[in-house]
Amino acid sequence: MKPYLVALGLSLVISWILTPAVKKLAFHLGAVDRPNARKVHHRIMPRMGGLAIFIGFMTAALTTLELTTDVIGILLGGAAIAAVGMVDDMIQLSAKVKLVGQIVAALIPVLFGVRIEWLNNPWGGYFYLDYLSVPFTVFLIVSLTNVVNLIDGLDGLAAGVSAIASVTVIMVALQQGMYPVAIMTASLAGAIIGFIRYNFNPATIFMGDTGSLFLGYMLAAISIFGAVKSAATIALLVPAIALGLPIMDTAFAILRRYKNGRPIFQPDKGHIHHRLLAMGFSQRQAVIFMYLISAGLCLAAVLLTEVDGVYALVLLGVLITIIFIGAKKIGILKDH
Repeated sequence: MKPYLVALGLSLVISWILTPAVKKLAFHLGAVDRPNARKVHHRIMPRMGGLAIFIGFMTAALTTLELTTDVIGILLGGAAIAAVGMVDDMIQLSAKVKLVGQIVAALIPVLFGVRIEWLNNPWGGYFYLDYLSVPFTVFLIVSLTNVVNLIDGLDGLAAGVSAIASVTVIMVALQQGMYPVAIMTASLAGAIIGFIRYNFNPATIFMGDTGSLFLGYMLAAISIFGAVKSAATIALLVPAIALGLPIMDTAFAILRRYKNGRPIFQPDKGHIHHRLLAMGFSQRQAVIFMYLISAGLCLAAVLLTEVDGVYALVLLGVLITIIFIGAKKIGILKDH
């Protein structure tokens, strides 16, 4: 059997089996999410469900991957960000402390050689980053880490979008012969799918920051790993486009808060899923609708691997324009 299929199946089964035990552990440790005016759930819920995703992923990855220096760096960084998420789920870390933890975790794979040192120029040649290589890599990892965290607002939303993005990365990695990338991403996808059984509406457990930070971190680290292995910027663009929905939602949130004179880190009810609920969507309908948008973006990401340079940029520009127009239509830039 193909190693990536073994990785996917193994992580799926482990995550699926472990999640009920993690639910009990979350209650025991006080890692619970209490309802408030901004949240859509109405009862105390266990979080830290991402621990089951983390264990499923790690077991499959350690079993099926060749433990090269760069792979070890990514796995150690993943363990570090999961630890940050677990602590936050239990005691609610301040934003500054959490950011420091994310930066430290992002530096770990960099120290093991996983970094972006150049980018493809669409008109030919390369842009060499030189001394900007390390800060650019850290910025990319931290940014994607928080993007998934910010979209984790409805049952199954962050998990489903991350699973769709992961499957897309697997397809592109196999298409381009990047088998270590495919195996690592399959380990992640299987763990997410096993967890969704308990997280889809009506959820019995939330992934918490343990899960959302870990998923964003791993998708970022895997994309950089793929870019290093393939020497192609497209390996960075595929996960970024596949995660286009939470990335755009984050960008709109920053614009909305700046436009309305609010601190950009102050939570509000203007995210895409909040606007869909306000329009009359049920939680399940809103999540499925956002899955479909993510699937469309993922299809576009796959198409991008088939076109070159300027054409890829034009396609990307069209996608961003369509999303921006749609977001304005549902009032995402208004104060709520």
